Amino acid sequence: MAGVERRAFKQTVYAVRDDDASLDIVQDAMIKLAEKYGDRPAAELPLLFQRILQNAMHDYFRRAKVRNTWVSLFSSLGNADDEDFDPLETFEAQQGSAGSESNEQKLEREQVLQLIDDEIQKLPARQREAFLMRYWEDMDVAETAAAMGCSEGSVKTHCSRATHTLAQALKAKGITL
Repeated sequence: MAGVERRAFKQTVYAVRDDDASLDIVQDAMIKLAEKYGDRPAAELPLLFQRILQNAMHDYFRRAKVRNTWVSLFSSLGNADDEDFDPLETFEAQQGSAGSESNEQKLEREQVLQLIDDEIQKLPARQREAFLMRYWEDMDVAETAAAMGCSEGSVKTHCSRATHTLAQALKAKGITL
């Protein structure tokens, strides 16, 4: 779990775009995995966790839709809501060899990573989901298809479109990987 939590959090942030909600979703998914599937073989756990995480994100969006419907209905009756949002600070990823980099190299690397992050966030949800599972989580096509609840051909299509879109967007910004 410790090796997966940071990637799961980032994957959820890409989908939900709210740090607080993402942290809650990942924690709930981990608790559900431990409570309900703790007796399963270790080889089954990554796929089960991805499926639980995807379902938790879908549940979040369903609840948000219902909540927004009620808020908009009640807000038309009275005062405009003045709710303040205070998101958690963003967690920084640990840097393995940052000590050997110059400040200029570190800044350049951080800027490139931020551009890549921004472009990944712009991908359609299913493409982003397939891309992150295949290339970030290092899941194979069959595992990704099972976690996403679609065919292997769909996973391949989503990944292909995502990589082409990312490559074009990054090339347009002068980044070649």
